[in-house]
Amino acid sequence: MKRGVSREHDGEYEGRGPLPVGSYAVDTRTGQLGKVMGHEGPYVQLRPVGGGREWDCRPEAVRRATSDERERAAGRAARSEA
Repeated sequence: MKRGVSREHDGEYEGRGPLPVGSYAVDTRTGQLGKVMGHEGPYVQLRPVGGGREWDCRPEAVRRATSDERERAAGRAARSEA
């Protein structure tokens, strides 16, 4: 598999470089999980799962979200919509 390519079957990301738009990441400064919306200058743009205002985060303060983190966030978002 090429470096920096997402694996379609489980949504995990391998390699170095920016996380793909649409993937889930954690802002390590705050612990908040967000969806990667884009890359602007030196920043990664994240949006809270379930919607809300985007925020900018330096790439060194972002890590890929685990499967468990994504599932918990999706469950919270679904409950908040109900």
